[in-house]
Amino acid sequence: MAKKKTKDLETPAPEAHEAPAEESAPFHFTVADEEAGERLDRFLASRPEAREASLSRTRLKSLIEEGAVTLDGAPVLDAGIKLRSGGRIALTVPPAIDPLPRGEKLPLTIVYEDADLIVIDKPAGLVVHPAPGHESGTLVNALIAHCGEALSGIGGVRRPGIVHRLDKDTSGLLVVAKNDRAHQGLAALFADHGRSTKDFTRDYLAFAWGVPRDPSGTIDAPIFRHKTDREKMAVSPRGREAITHWEVLETFAGHSGQPVASLIRCSLETGRTHQIRVHLAHLGHPLLGDTLYGSGFKTKLSLLSPAAQAELGSLRRQALHAAVLGFAHPVTGKKLRFESALPEDLRRLHASLEVTK
Repeated sequence: MAKKKTKDLETPAPEAHEAPAEESAPFHFTVADEEAGERLDRFLASRPEAREASLSRTRLKSLIEEGAVTLDGAPVLDAGIKLRSGGRIALTVPPAIDPLPRGEKLPLTIVYEDADLIVIDKPAGLVVHPAPGHESGTLVNALIAHCGEALSGIGGVRRPGIVHRLDKDTSGLLVVAKNDRAHQGLAALFADHGRSTKDFTRDYLAFAWGVPRDPSGTIDAPIFRHKTDREKMAVSPRGREAITHWEVLETFAGHSGQPVASLIRCSLETGRTHQIRVHLAHLGHPLLGDTLYGSGFKTKLSLLSPAAQAELGSLRRQALHAAVLGFAHPVTGKKLRFESALPEDLRRLHASLEVTK
């Protein structure tokens, strides 16, 4: 494994004339009798106000999924919902944001770097790219400062060089393209998920509640946006294909001596939002520390030893780490493989758990 190095990146001075954008007033609509039964996104796209604001149907669908639309006062996240006569719709368009993220001085742990790409060991808590609520302090801001004009822009100016991402509170390995040629090659590789080559590996280490009945298996369950909670994803027949291969590496006993948790290696065949978190929860074994998908397992905390309870209580994130990343270099074809050890917080959690296997 390549030696890691940590760099502090320079922050350009902000321009004095910039001011925060103000949120626009909501648009309000009422569904006419002849419009009953129409899809929500199609209804909104047909409004003159949407056309004047240059809101395409694709953009409107994204706004719906982001919670920017209410129906009769309640948020609605399904763009395909059929409307009823008299339904009251409100659409709030978020303020325009600077499409050019700034370079910022942020520490980066660089595992590997050449003229075409850079592999980062991302800490938990670092957002990958700017988004509402996270306009700065992201990996993209750090990469702009580090790579400058060389950073690829194929992914759009707000996500330069990014071909895959990790959740904010997931730690581990992530590769970023530094030029367009590398970006095209990496994007094709991640879109294919290594199905056409054996030189592609994405392995995660997951601490999960309970112990699966089998020592290994595959979860093949499509994932779609949760129908009521915009922060969540869910297994749904309407979703996109999602496949996770898993293997139990260790099991852990609670203070009674009975198995209470396990360390699972998850290998991705697809890369959907929150895929491992959703799939393991669907299997009945949500991640330790995952308040979004494992809220029903809070009572399990009392089954752990006092030491493990203390470590899990201080973790404040899901216990998930991107441990292995392997792929063929998109320009040279050279086989690359990187490994990342558990970060300190997960090492402490692991040490506090009593291994039974």
